[in-house]
Order: sequence, then C-alpha cells, then structure tokens
Amino acid sequence: MNTTAIQNLRTSSFHLGTWLSISSPVIAELVGQCGFDWLLLDLEHGCGGEASLFQNLQALRGSPSAVIVRVGAPHPDLIQRVLDWGADGIMVPHVDTAEHAEAVVRATRFPPHGTRGYSRSVRACGYGMSVPDADIRPLILAQIESGEAVGHARDIAAVNGIDALFVGPADLNFDLKAFCSTLSYEACLETVAKAARAGGKQAGILNRNEADTASLTAQGYTVQAVGSDLAILRQHYKDLVARFAVK
Repeated sequence: MNTTAIQNLRTSSFHLGTWLSISSPVIAELVGQCGFDWLLLDLEHGCGGEASLFQNLQALRGSPSAVIVRVGAPHPDLIQRVLDWGADGIMVPHVDTAEHAEAVVRATRFPPHGTRGYSRSVRACGYGMSVPDADIRPLILAQIESGEAVGHARDIAAVNGIDALFVGPADLNFDLKAFCSTLSYEACLETVAKAARAGGKQAGILNRNEADTASLTAQGYTVQAVGSDLAILRQHYKDLVARFAVK
C-alpha cells in the first residue's frame, strides 16, 4: 500500500482524482504517471471484472497516486480480495446508514477490530516478501446516493474508520426523483458537506463538469474525481469528428 498517498488523502486539502472505467492497464499505467492525488478503479459500473482489476493494480505499481477501488457491493470477501491485491482503499456504493458504514469498516480491518482474513502471501504483502501491518487502515469512501443516506449523513460521518462521504450525483438525483423527495439535490450537497465537516471527515464527489470544480471546493468537496477515461475519450473523439468529418 502507498502509505504516503493514503496519509496525503487524509489531510484537509484539495485532492484531485479521476475515474478509470475502461479497465485498461495501459490507460491506468499512463494516468498513474500524471500526478493525480488519487485514482478510482470502478468495479461496480466499469468495463472490467476482477481479473482485469488485478492487472490494473499491477500497472499502477509505483504510481504516486492513492488507488481506490469501487466495489460493486459491501461483501466482505470482495473487500478483502481487493485489499489483498494491493488497493490503497475502497469506495462502497449505497452506504445508507451508520450500521452499513460500520460493517464496511469491519470488513477492512483485521481482528480484533474487524473480520478481514489475514495472509502473508497476498500481493499487498509482496507475496510473502514483507510482513503485513495488522493495524493498517485502508482508505474508506462511503458513497451517499439516496435521500436516506443524506438523512443519516451525520451518523455515517461519525463512524470511526470512514474517511470521506462521497456523493454519487447520478444515483442521488435518480433516487430523489424516483421517490418524489421534497429534498433538492443542491440542499443534499449542502447537508452532506456539513455532515462531513461536523464529523471531522472529508466530502467527495464525482465531478463531471470541470467548470464546477471551484464552486464544489468552496462548498467543502475537497475529494473530487474530475472526469473519467471513458468521458475524456468520448468527448475528444466527438470533437475530432465535429471539426474534421466531411459533411
């Protein structure tokens, strides 16, 4: 694990990240050399599975960026496997309550603080070439993606071991509309940022519009993933066609 990058991401300053959805080790290796504070490998909605995740983690060896993996669900066996393979932390979708958050933390910690299995032969320990630190604390970003989660944001932020409340804009907007919530998306952003601040944690968000970076930072969203490999490629290809294609 990249302890320097982990410690950096826990400081209260702006941390620039980006989303890696294509699951290409070549893209991961390239982006890993570009100087981002953190990178997100998406195992929930990304294009690859666990096999390609392992290859992406290998490609990011030596990168100064903290490598976070978004798991598809808070299953302890999946969380353990991701951490055993060398991720610096996890992002977990749909953390709606403090109880959900506590279960996630337990899955990342070794006994007596949690339920994670202990092995010295995994990639995170150099396949037996180094001794695992039983007190290691991976980064944990809890995704706030529903009106329920917004309502419990202060309780989630108070859970020891949670590093950031991370808003998923698409799911949160969808949830608010699906259940005809009286909450506005903007009010939810304010609530989550205040809850994170009150709990001494950071607030994070997937930022799809670079122009929003400054305003989101001013609101307290210091952990931002700006853009994604898929979106950057899509937009650039569209721009090329718009400029040069024969009409």
